[in-house]
Amino acid sequence: MAFQSPDQSRLPTAATVIGDSQPQGGGAKYAHIYPATGEVTSEFHLSDASDVAKAVAAAQAAFPEWRAMTGDKRRNLMFKLAALIEERAEEMTPLLSYENGSILLAGPHMSADAAQKFRYFGGWADKIEGRAIDTWGGPAHDYVRYEPYGVVGAIVPWNGPLFAATMIMAPALAAGNCVVLKAPENAPYSLMKLVEIIRDAGFPPGVVNLVTGGPDVGEAMVGHPGIGKIEFIGSGGTARKILAKASETLKPIGLELGGKSAVLVFADADLQAAAKRGLAGAVSANGQGCVNGTRLLVERSVYEPYLQMLQAMAGYVKVGDPLAQDTVMGPVISDTALDRIQSMVEGGKSDGARVVVGGERLDGEHKDGFFLPITVLADVSPESHIAKNEVFGPVLVVTPFDSEEEAVALANDSDYGLGAYIHTTNLARGHRVANRMMAGQVQVNGSGEAMTPCVPFGGMKHSGHGRLGGIEGLREFQQVRNVWINLQD
Repeated sequence: MAFQSPDQSRLPTAATVIGDSQPQGGGAKYAHIYPATGEVTSEFHLSDASDVAKAVAAAQAAFPEWRAMTGDKRRNLMFKLAALIEERAEEMTPLLSYENGSILLAGPHMSADAAQKFRYFGGWADKIEGRAIDTWGGPAHDYVRYEPYGVVGAIVPWNGPLFAATMIMAPALAAGNCVVLKAPENAPYSLMKLVEIIRDAGFPPGVVNLVTGGPDVGEAMVGHPGIGKIEFIGSGGTARKILAKASETLKPIGLELGGKSAVLVFADADLQAAAKRGLAGAVSANGQGCVNGTRLLVERSVYEPYLQMLQAMAGYVKVGDPLAQDTVMGPVISDTALDRIQSMVEGGKSDGARVVVGGERLDGEHKDGFFLPITVLADVSPESHIAKNEVFGPVLVVTPFDSEEEAVALANDSDYGLGAYIHTTNLARGHRVANRMMAGQVQVNGSGEAMTPCVPFGGMKHSGHGRLGGIEGLREFQQVRNVWINLQD
């Protein structure tokens, strides 16, 4: 049975939005490929550096009005936007599948999450307060104000563009900033639709602007002196280039980068639940999530039973047509990505890992798309390439440990520090181990449930710096101004 193709009539077309205009981008024509079938979804013109300059100018022009708007009015606009996203979720849902092969069942959750972010941070818009400070050295009045940067540049990845963009945009807008958003050329549709809904919600023209493109567009944004801050979600390699370019203007850069998150399974854990949550590292976002738990560390006494559970559960995961209601996992983003993932799996096997399940590209009805089944590699050396590096595909690597001390050491023996997942029924151990994890996001007996707008999210080490979510996320988009007033005659 052939997989369904994207419905052309549902695709948005505005890849460049500057103020209240939707010009054709100045860049080359781009053919978007649907990962499930390898067919062209649509063609559109990419943005270029001149479009970036115009978008920044539109944002700068809109900033005085947006900054001066009272917090209650910004709040009401953001609440209206949240409600409109919910009302139009049926428009958004298929686009999330069309752009990167996400399963259709995930779409409503992604739309709901986007609405929640605008509603949560909209609630902060009328609660931005400063503070007074008792000063030394004589009578004076000293106070602190939290001010917007002006124009924020948001550069987001293809694996979850709506999720990533709203993590940035919601707090940035609540803080009084305007936004230039870069959609990834290989997954642009949800952000095209989001900007359309923002316009329909009544946001002033220029408060949110959209450019679509690759590294050249991102470079133009980072180098533009009119952008006060860049928030980037993506790979460490790209982050290094951004930091180098940002040195020209000395603008601050927020980074949420990759991970090789450890999953620690202790012998006293609920193994069935731990296996189900461990498998989520391969299934969630088709294995292409930055915070997915993909490095499984399992206490030796339950190592083989745990592997057997993973193998059995993997057999129930339907991999296939993202637009089918019963599909649990879809394709990876491209043929190039699939080749890279398979190469890493082969490297792991050469380094001594054994294949528990998966490992080979799917053919038959899957042959035209970019499909790999859930792949579990056991007996993986902690020093091997596949244990140290992010695969960004549906691949789990599993290593045994013999003590809590060894588990902690193995978990922290990584350049990354985005997430960690601990499975135990011992509350003291849960607290003890969590407090030793060198990771920005630690969950005990969970696999992603903490990813809500009210909690801070971000990494340590090579997984980035800064936080998105919660009050910490709001502060990312505010500058501190201190004012001292002499009260002496």
